[in-house]
Amino acid sequence: MKRSLALVSLVLFGVSALLLLVWTASESAFLGMTAVAERIVAFVMLVVPAGLGAVFGVMSLIRKEGQKGLAIAGVLLNTLFAGFHLLVVLFAG
Repeated sequence: MKRSLALVSLVLFGVSALLLLVWTASESAFLGMTAVAERIVAFVMLVVPAGLGAVFGVMSLIRKEGQKGLAIAGVLLNTLFAGFHLLVVLFAG
């Protein structure tokens, strides 16, 4: 069975949201981290999966896999999630 890239895109959005919850719940464990290390971890945990999800959604639209609504939702959700957290990582104190 062939996996749809649109579905993979939405799964990566779910993974990003789950990692956000994990990061928020375990934030007190990272009190000793430097600001640079915290930014790198936040970038890898939050921005990278959502960015990949947006890329997979666009690839699904280019390939015309037939699930246009899922692909558009994946691109939109992942782009907003990655963009917001990228701005947080870049501009947070």
